[in-house]
Amino acid sequence: MEFIRTRIESQVLSLTGISLGQVDLTTPQGDPGLFGPDSVCWKVHADFTSMMVGGISALLLQALHPLALAGVWDHSSFRQDMLGRLRRTGQFISGTTFGSTRDAEWLIEKVRAIHLNIVGHASDGRPYAASDPALLTWVHVGEVSSFLKAYLLYFNPQLSGADQDSYYREIALVAERLGASDVPHSRAQVSEYLQAMRGELLCDERSHEVLRLLLAAPAPSALAKPFGSLMMRAGMDLLPEWAAELFGMRLGNGQRQLIRASVNRSAPLLRWALRDGSSIRARQRMGLPGRP
Repeated sequence: MEFIRTRIESQVLSLTGISLGQVDLTTPQGDPGLFGPDSVCWKVHADFTSMMVGGISALLLQALHPLALAGVWDHSSFRQDMLGRLRRTGQFISGTTFGSTRDAEWLIEKVRAIHLNIVGHASDGRPYAASDPALLTWVHVGEVSSFLKAYLLYFNPQLSGADQDSYYREIALVAERLGASDVPHSRAQVSEYLQAMRGELLCDERSHEVLRLLLAAPAPSALAKPFGSLMMRAGMDLLPEWAAELFGMRLGNGQRQLIRASVNRSAPLLRWALRDGSSIRARQRMGLPGRP
């Protein structure tokens, strides 16, 4: 049993930013980082299954914005290294959430510097810049709204409305440090923002290519392949209905129920196996038990 647990944990950690080895979440002792263990974002970002599903859904949602997609398309290696892209994104999210103050600020400054070099023109001729405050807000909202939606669906549907608003208010700090503008701070503001953005979104050949690449992304092992395939389908299921329609996705109620039941069957196994994840390391740094 211990062998199985260790094997599953190693596979999970290979998909996360921990595998990059650049951020030590265990030091310095007592440093709460940007948020600390009492924050809602520590709770929401602690569940690997929810974050995986939400992250995939966020990538698809972000791919519907032509300017945001153009920057990734022209300046990222995601088409050749999808897992690397997911690991780097995971490192930023876990590091800014659970890392020490020093490491969180280092990651933010690192990404800000990278963004300054990501400029160009989209396929329709419009200029883009990754440092554009409006684009940063779009990427941020796509991520955090997907993370929270997955958390409510797969981990804690009883999270109060006040805590959900606190989550958006807390995590807005990271987007604002990156240079985002008019970042939504509540459920109502996120809903209004997404509704207002719909007129700027479209699904083109590049958007469909992102979907294809995600579905074809290699798993770290044969053992992880069925789980990866399930996470991809769960990410598609999590999309807002209007976004799924743009992609031309047609998931019936039976398919959705099967996807969600399958995730709910696999998630407890992953939670049991994962003993050394980002949130657990951060809690150790704070002198707290490994699990809340």
